[in-house]
Amino acid sequence: MAISDEREVLASPIGTVTEHNRDRLLEKVAALAAEHKAAHLVVGHPRNMDGTRGESARRAEEFAETLSEKTGLPYTLWDERLTTVSAIGFLNETNTRGKKRKAVVDTVSAVIILQDFIDSRKK
Repeated sequence: MAISDEREVLASPIGTVTEHNRDRLLEKVAALAAEHKAAHLVVGHPRNMDGTRGESARRAEEFAETLSEKTGLPYTLWDERLTTVSAIGFLNETNTRGKKRKAVVDTVSAVIILQDFIDSRKK
């Protein structure tokens, strides 16, 4: 997960939520949004490389809608194609290794998604 500063200049990591139960995941993400006083949710939208929506994209859409209802916050689905590739490239450049690399990849991906969203709003 990632959060931006109030002026929407920089995205920063706030960690990874590891939860396989959807209801508990929603609770944890909603609690983090409240804790950090989020005003808007940006949810990664895992579209296929050709731009079509697969099952993962539909699950993300449903998750975003439910999270929005739970928090009362508006949301934006943001194309996350190639963010994992970018995150892995960054971690390779910084020589980040070890057992926790998967969580780090997810967190760096969240930062990339949010920063892309922030940057797009400046245009």
